[in-house]
Amino acid sequence: MKKIFLLLPVLVYASSYGQLQNTTAPTDVFMHYRVSSKNGKQLSYEEVKGSPYLVKDFRSAKIADGYEMVLARYNAYTDEVEFKKGDGVYVLPKNKDFSQINFLNSKDNLILISNGDDSSGYYFKITGDKNSLLKKEKVVFNDVVPSASSYESEKPAKFLSQKPIYYFKTDKGVVKKILNNNDIYDLFPDKKQSVNKFIKEKRIKINQENDLIELVNYLNSI
Repeated sequence: MKKIFLLLPVLVYASSYGQLQNTTAPTDVFMHYRVSSKNGKQLSYEEVKGSPYLVKDFRSAKIADGYEMVLARYNAYTDEVEFKKGDGVYVLPKNKDFSQINFLNSKDNLILISNGDDSSGYYFKITGDKNSLLKKEKVVFNDVVPSASSYESEKPAKFLSQKPIYYFKTDKGVVKKILNNNDIYDLFPDKKQSVNKFIKEKRIKINQENDLIELVNYLNSI
């Protein structure tokens, strides 16, 4: 197996803007992850309620052809894939060499979109071949809310999972957020009539994952 010699170790100090700084990774790296509070205090992840991870545990994952299996997890706050190697925790480079991360023994498959615009980042691939259904998962940091008076308690900082957002990726590489039927028609103008008929007959709801899977499968069949 190839060794992942090109990956740099990182110690994550995530600011409210999700910026990362790189230093040498300690053994217990999780204790040193930080977010910056408005009061200037650095909060470790463990001091914040909730979690920046959809799945906190490291899981076996294939990160690229020809590379060894690693233990990895997805940080939905920083939009980074973290993995273990020896006593260190590392961040996977966002480049085409590592554009597909498959978590073994699960259906979680991440793909990296690098369009140089707002659509760039990691997505969970739900289904599809030439046209794909993608899901964007995001966690945001809500800062400490000071008490307004002596009768109120301070509200602690917390990580909050956001509602998933679904995207279509076409065989031409176009990635578009799907919020309504018109977003589908815009992507497939030459198939608008047949797609509209399918949506009506199958009573497809754009905000339902199973319905979107059915729609993508149909688009790949015509």
